[in-house]
Amino acid sequence: MSRENVEIVRRSTDALNRRDLDGLVENWAPDAVVDWSNSRGPEAGVYRGHDEVRAFAKRFLAAWDEVRLEIDDPIEVEDDLLVVENVTYLRGRDSIETQARSAWVTTFRDGQQTSLTMYQTKQEALEAVGLEE
Repeated sequence: MSRENVEIVRRSTDALNRRDLDGLVENWAPDAVVDWSNSRGPEAGVYRGHDEVRAFAKRFLAAWDEVRLEIDDPIEVEDDLLVVENVTYLRGRDSIETQARSAWVTTFRDGQQTSLTMYQTKQEALEAVGLEE
């Protein structure tokens, strides 16, 4: 597995947890795409480029008092393609806590993340890349 690609995902996740939006996109290609269209939430959509990705993350973070995202060990599909299962722990302004599970398919080129597509389940993500659990 490309350690570099896994580290990019980890650094981006850590930056999001710190609410560091510049750090979030630091290792993303300028034309990177976040496809959040599979979301059941209000931010469902497709976001292109650093500015749109930052704005998406900012709106998401603003809706919660606390956000903590944890990723499992990514599954390497190809050199530049990972499936990343994750869980997000959320606390709202009313102190109610919840969590959301999903899986991402992430792609890389020349040491930069080029895309992240969110799926509701690991199985859906694996199927999207032609694998089974």
